Amino acid sequence: MEINKQLIEDTVEKINKCEIEISKGIIGQKDVIRKVLIGILCGGNILLEGVPGLGKTQLVKTISKVLKLSFSRIQFTPDLMPADVVGTNLIVKDKEETKFKFEQGPVFANLVLADEINRATPKTQSALLEAMQEKTVTVGRTTYNLPNPFMVLATQNPIEMEGTYSLPEAQMDRFLFKLKVDFPSLNELKDIMDITVTNNNVDLKGMLTGEDILAMRSIVREVPMAEAVKEYALKLILATHPESEYSNDFVKKYVEVGASPRGAQGLFNGSKVEAILKGRLNVAFEDINDIAYAVLRHRIFLNFEAVSEGITTDMVIKEVIKSLKVI
Repeated sequence: MEINKQLIEDTVEKINKCEIEISKGIIGQKDVIRKVLIGILCGGNILLEGVPGLGKTQLVKTISKVLKLSFSRIQFTPDLMPADVVGTNLIVKDKEETKFKFEQGPVFANLVLADEINRATPKTQSALLEAMQEKTVTVGRTTYNLPNPFMVLATQNPIEMEGTYSLPEAQMDRFLFKLKVDFPSLNELKDIMDITVTNNNVDLKGMLTGEDILAMRSIVREVPMAEAVKEYALKLILATHPESEYSNDFVKKYVEVGASPRGAQGLFNGSKVEAILKGRLNVAFEDINDIAYAVLRHRIFLNFEAVSEGITTDMVIKEVIKSLKVI
């Protein structure tokens, strides 16, 4: 199938305009903003990790305004219950009869901010699993469809912080990207103060709609990948498994469990958006490498030896890319 170059160029132009508009409300974090927009075009959920006060929540709110999506925020706490997330059946008294009526929870929105998601208990975390994967919610015997598009943008504090829980592996795997939000530089901190401690309010314009996003997703899926690039992406996934023939000594020594097939889906979809944003109409090996950290850093589980020696998943990904020696 021949790709429509004009549609791709229009899509890239819209993404660039969104980036500029989002940057008015969020100082710095250029790479994070770019990766979040890539994740939205891929239809994936995104996990933002960083210490409190770095603007993770503000970033999600800003994106919802620029993309003109219905927005809902859930503040995760240890006493949050599943019904507080998905909704519950209420008893409603009519003139003639008493019946159950489903009251939708805050998960029924295009863009759901799961704030400090790792402060809730595993029972509440499980309430999001169906929504994040199937885009549906089941209460009792009834299944309800969530709005389309639907995405969960979650923030979490580093797991070493007090009062946090490690997310279940099944839930981590449902996030397309895990992005690290770093502390701002001196100049960025000055600009943040100019906005937050003065009367300089920022007016944000809505640039896209939900229908625009769905159309852009369809266009991005048509971006071609050569067989050699596809094979490289799949080898990258296999190389994260210590028992695989493609893994190196570093992986065999430090990795407990490698990435799942969802990681391959993330590499394929994310690299297509990476390619067009760099002005190319096909995916290159470097696009796979550039997106690999966001896709794989939460899908690789390290053993005790790695943790005791301070080895991180980003180090593992770097060694895997280096060992495959494609570029």
